[in-house]
Amino acid sequence: MGRFTLRLDPIIKYNVKKEKVVGIHKKNNKFKNRKRIDKILDIEEIRKILGNQFVFIFNEINPVLQDLQLEKSAKILDIGTGNGTMAVTLALNNYKVITGEPEDDESEYAKQDWLELARKVKVEHMITYQSFNAEDMPFEDSFMDAIFILGSLHHINDKEVALKECFRILKLHGMVCIFEPNSDAIKFIRERRSPTHPDAVDPRNYIQGLHFQLELIKLPFYDAHIFRKR
Repeated sequence: MGRFTLRLDPIIKYNVKKEKVVGIHKKNNKFKNRKRIDKILDIEEIRKILGNQFVFIFNEINPVLQDLQLEKSAKILDIGTGNGTMAVTLALNNYKVITGEPEDDESEYAKQDWLELARKVKVEHMITYQSFNAEDMPFEDSFMDAIFILGSLHHINDKEVALKECFRILKLHGMVCIFEPNSDAIKFIRERRSPTHPDAVDPRNYIQGLHFQLELIKLPFYDAHIFRKR
């Protein structure tokens, strides 16, 4: 069986509220038309292979990813590997990605078997794992085209320093896409999985002095903050 790619069709329903923010100005936008991927994999096949939990999050983040229309040659970083959901979603969209988390992170969210998840859908060759600390990343200035942080920012100790590092390693016009769970999501996580799960954070509180243009997309489970380097 070859590497999987994705099918885009009406099977998946998306309800989103999208705002574009430049300074204090906001306007509502609809998602742009998405390019269709030639080889297809039905979402139900992904569900059978990776399970309902993966598909639940995938259904939220994948439309945002596709709307960004990144070049397939883009240099992409995933901060906070966790169980590999973000990295595998990127790989299923035919993007190569570097993913990582601190080597000394002993929390329940770290050191999960992301590689097994990737192997199940034959995309492990698209993902490179590298241990690093978000507050001091081992990448050159203006190196990355895109950075993704899925449900991890509120676990980072110094969020302001981490976002300064993101700004440093991003190319001009590059973007940071941060998915933070909303209040309903935090309530759900605490009731079903982790009673001591920390509060989510608003990334806008940690970008003082950084020349970013913000696009905010409100999803049922996450708020997606897209910061573009200016």
